Amino acid sequence: MRYISVHKSVVFLAILCTSFFSVAAEIQDHPKAEFFGGYQFSRIGGSGGVNANGWNMAVTGNVTRWFGVTSDFSGAYKSIGGIDAKAYTYTFGPTLSARGEHVTPFAHVLFGGFHASAGFQGLGESINGFAMMVGGGVDVKVTPHIAVRVIQPDWILWKARGITEKANARISTGVVFRF
Repeated sequence: MRYISVHKSVVFLAILCTSFFSVAAEIQDHPKAEFFGGYQFSRIGGSGGVNANGWNMAVTGNVTRWFGVTSDFSGAYKSIGGIDAKAYTYTFGPTLSARGEHVTPFAHVLFGGFHASAGFQGLGESINGFAMMVGGGVDVKVTPHIAVRVIQPDWILWKARGITEKANARISTGVVFRF
């Protein structure tokens, strides 16, 4: 009888250790979190619209090697004839990655909101609304904890006050810190 309980304990311990090392290997197989910061060029309003420059930052929590959840924030700025325009987005959603040894392409669909404003000599107006982004990009590993986001193109939809603006796009580039 005692031999059977020792045998069961050894089997249980072996299964527990195998599970622990499998989980540890899975955790080390991909970064748990990634922080991106960089430059963005935006085209707002399509062919009749304007170009704007700004910043883009994102934090992605990677649930598995290929699936993560992203929070993306950006700001774009333009000054035209003394009118200063600003547009900010805050979006969240799933990100799918195809992790390679050196290159990681990814795709995301992000939902959230935007805040846009324009002003001239202290007078102005602002608007808030719904924002959606569909896009992706390519990260290239520099070190185990640093990558370069070579390109991240996104199509952007804005909706506010009953108007939907679909002719918006941005291209971002910058640095990714992996933890």
